Amino acid sequence: MRKFVLFIVLSLAGTVAAVPATARNTSPTLDAVARWNGSALSAVRALRASDADAARLYAMLNVAVYDAVNGLDNDSRGGHPGRAHALVPGPGPRQADPQAATVAAAHAVMVGADSARAAQYDAQLTADLATIRPGAKRDAGVAWGRSVGERVLAARANDGSTPVETQPGGTGPGVFPAAWSGVQYRKVRPFALADPAAHVLGPPPGLATLDYAAAFAEVALLGNAAIPAPDKLATFQFWSVPTGTDQPAGEWLKIALTVSASRHLDLIDGTRLLALLAMALSDTSIPTVGTKFNNRHWRPQHAIQQAGTDGNPLTAADPTWLARAGSAGSTPEWVSGHSSYSGAGASVLAGFFCADRIPFEATTDTAPGGLARSYPGFSAAAAEAGRSRVFGGQHFEFSNQAGLGLGRGVAAEVLRTALLVKDGPTHRGECPR
Repeated sequence: MRKFVLFIVLSLAGTVAAVPATARNTSPTLDAVARWNGSALSAVRALRASDADAARLYAMLNVAVYDAVNGLDNDSRGGHPGRAHALVPGPGPRQADPQAATVAAAHAVMVGADSARAAQYDAQLTADLATIRPGAKRDAGVAWGRSVGERVLAARANDGSTPVETQPGGTGPGVFPAAWSGVQYRKVRPFALADPAAHVLGPPPGLATLDYAAAFAEVALLGNAAIPAPDKLATFQFWSVPTGTDQPAGEWLKIALTVSASRHLDLIDGTRLLALLAMALSDTSIPTVGTKFNNRHWRPQHAIQQAGTDGNPLTAADPTWLARAGSAGSTPEWVSGHSSYSGAGASVLAGFFCADRIPFEATTDTAPGGLARSYPGFSAAAAEAGRSRVFGGQHFEFSNQAGLGLGRGVAAEVLRTALLVKDGPTHRGECPR
């Protein structure tokens, strides 16, 4: 078990411990939670984690923090909320410090998931604890939070996310030709969904259909690298967030943290929002990967270059066509993962706040020039994120729309069933309590 070194600075008289001003009876905020989520975002970048691996890490972190806070019977607003746990049930110790529990839970998850940077996480924990009044409450919070974090790691240790599995490349019209890894995620144990298979989609429009030909014609123009379109390229780049970035799930966590700060969410509400969001994003990976695995649909670049084999008289082959994104894509086309993550992220946020049109600004890891974009609401951002995949020549529009719908379906189930109050009405209309 890790030893936590707590530094106490004595007064000149040697009898009274000096407590920093930031440690004196402040109400719990989301500041520390935001810092630890920032650490998770950095870890995903450094580890070059896949989109599904990234979403899983974000879910473990935010589930641990939520369960650590939710399990304490000292709600400053007057009475324990009596809310369902995610993975680790309470009760925790009475009168434990919730901020101490928060940072200890986050620390345990990050050290367990990214041991190479354990010293960095140790230093972050020490700095966070230095802002909390020393004593029995802090010690109890640390012990409880550490226990919750370790139990979350144990609960997810054999969830099916490893070992990595690969689907070999296929052959023939309509089939994705390259091998791709990470297909074990189609069988991963979910955080909140009852049955992820219920969200797996059937096949895309057939190659010989008018719907396929229409989507083919659109992406052949909008996603064509040979046709200059700076606005289309910039939108694609803004939302591209490939391996080496915080991945699509990370961008929706950043949006949630931005809006939580503007809405002044406290520790209790904020940790619930982030847990709901992160669980939905992680669980979205499962039917997304399952749909890709079952259908192995080819990307636009393959489709356009080899259109002479598709049996559709309304499509024309162009062997020189290249996607604006600069690559054909590394996984099967159907369904768009960026779109499914965006549909889930936007829907959880709109459901939690009971409002979609909440303006915000966002800057992604791949924003051209690091410039932020403004959005009138969550669904507007999701729509642009999904549409960017067509602009990059990465997906057909039918895959974008299906992905958004898949994510919305996952979010709806999570909001309907997870982290609800145990007694009384659990929803305000369609919005969870």
